[in-house]
Amino acid sequence: MKLALIIGVSALVLWAVAVVYYFLRKRQITQDLFRAQEEAKAVLEKATAEANQLTQKASAEVKERSRNFEEEFDRQTRDRRKKINEMERRLVNKEENLDRRFQAMERREGEFSGRERRVFQREKDLNVQEEKVTGLVKKQMEELERISGFTQEEAKGQVIKKIEDEARLEAVQVVRRIEEETREKSQGLAKEIITQAIQRSAAEHVVETTVSVVDLPSEDMKGRIIGREGRNIRALELATGVDIIVDDTPEAVILSSFDPIRRELARLAIEKLVIDGRIHPARIEEIVENIKVELENKIKQEGETVMLELRVQNIHPELVKLLGKLKYRTSYGQNVLQHSKEVAMLCALMARELGLDTQVALRAGLLHDIGKAVDRDVEGTHTELSVELVKKYGESDKVAQAIASHHRDVDFPSVEAVLVQAADTLSAARPGARRELLETYIKRLEKLEEIAHTFDGVSKAFALQAGREIRIIVESQKISDDRAALVAKDIAQKIKNELDYPGQIKVTVIREMRAVEYAR
Repeated sequence: MKLALIIGVSALVLWAVAVVYYFLRKRQITQDLFRAQEEAKAVLEKATAEANQLTQKASAEVKERSRNFEEEFDRQTRDRRKKINEMERRLVNKEENLDRRFQAMERREGEFSGRERRVFQREKDLNVQEEKVTGLVKKQMEELERISGFTQEEAKGQVIKKIEDEARLEAVQVVRRIEEETREKSQGLAKEIITQAIQRSAAEHVVETTVSVVDLPSEDMKGRIIGREGRNIRALELATGVDIIVDDTPEAVILSSFDPIRRELARLAIEKLVIDGRIHPARIEEIVENIKVELENKIKQEGETVMLELRVQNIHPELVKLLGKLKYRTSYGQNVLQHSKEVAMLCALMARELGLDTQVALRAGLLHDIGKAVDRDVEGTHTELSVELVKKYGESDKVAQAIASHHRDVDFPSVEAVLVQAADTLSAARPGARRELLETYIKRLEKLEEIAHTFDGVSKAFALQAGREIRIIVESQKISDDRAALVAKDIAQKIKNELDYPGQIKVTVIREMRAVEYAR
C-alpha cells in the first residue's frame, strides 16, 4: 500500500513537473518568437531605408549623367554647326576665286586673239614690203646698167649683196619679233597650266607647334599623374622622352617636345591612363609599350591611305611606313605629308597637261621629301637621304634624279624634274602654307629695304606683300631709264646672295620724271 502511494505521489510529482516544464517552455518559445518578429521588423525597416537611399542616389546619378550628356551633345552640336558654317564660307570664297580666274582666262583669250590678228597683219605688211623691194631691185639694176658702165654680172653682184644685207637685217628683226611673241605665248601657256593644276589640287594647311595639350576630366587627376614624390610623371617622361608640364592651366597638362611622334605617343598614353584609372610606374610602362605598337600600325595605315588616295602602286613597304611618319613632321609649320601629297598631285596634273610621264612625276613629287622622315642621327641633307632611300627601295633612276634636283643642287635631268621643283615651290608659297616668327619676318622686311638703300640713286624702298615684292623709287636726275633696268637686276642679285627666303621676290624699280615750272 505504501509502495502504491509512493508511486502515485511520484507520478503526480512527475506530472506536475512536466506541466510546469511545458508552460515554461511555451513561454520561452513565445518570447523567442516575439523577439524574432521584432528583429525581422527592424531588418525590414533598415532594408527599406537603404533601398530608398540607393534609389535616391541612383536617381541623382541618372539625372547628373543625363545633364552631362545633354551638355556634351549641345557642345558637339555647336562645334559641328561652326565647322559647317566655316566650310560654307570657304566654298563661297572658292567659287568667287573660280569666277575671277574664269574672267581672267576670258581676258587672256581676247588678248591672244588680238595678237594673232596683229601677227596676220604683219605678215601682210611683209608681203607688201617684199613686193616693193623686188620692184626697187629691178629699177636699180636697170639704172646701174645704164649709168655705171658695169657689166651685168658685176652690177648683179653689187645689187645682190645689198639686197642680202637688207634681207638679213629684216630677217633678224622678224626672227626677234617671233621669238618675243613665242616667249610671251609660252609664258602664258605655262601660267595657265600651273594655274589649272593649283586650282584642281587646292589644299588646307594647319600650323603645328612643338607643344600638345591633353585635357583632363578633373583637377584631381593632375595629382595622380604626378604621383607620390613625382614618381609617375618621371616614369612617363622617361618612357616617352617628352617633357610634361603641369601648371595652372585648368584641367590640362602640356606636353613639350620637338619630336611630334613622341608628343603623340605621350598624348595617347596619358589619355589611356586617365581612362584606365590605374596610374603607377609599372602600368605606365605597359601602356606606353602598347601605344608604341598601336602608333606604328597607325603610321603604316597613314602611308597606305596616301597610296590609295593617289592611286600609286608598287611602292616598297618601308617607303610606305616612312610616308606615314611624315604626318608627324613639319617644315616651317607646314605638314610634310600634306605638302608631299600636294606636290605629287601638282606634278601629275602638269605632266598630264604636257604629255609627259605622269607616273614618274607623281612618284617623284610624293617621295621628294621622304628623307625628312629619317631620324636625326643619320647624317646627310634630306635631299641626299631621299635619293638614297628611293634607290635602296627600288625606285627608278628618273625618280631619283628628279628628287636630287628639286632644290637645284644638281642640273635638271628631265622635264619631270623641273615639274617637281616647280610644284615644290608652288606648295611652299601658298598663303598660310609656311609660317615664320614675327621677329624674323620683320627683320627680313627691314633687310630687304636696307639692301635697296645701299644702291646709289635710290630715294625710297617699300617691302610689300609679306616680303614677296619690293618697290624702289629712284631719283630721275641720277638714274636713267636704261640704268633703272640694270639697278633692278643688281638689287635682285644682291637679295639672292645675302637673304634667305622661300619662293621668289619681285623687284620693281620706279623712275618718275617731273617737270615743274612757275607762272609769275
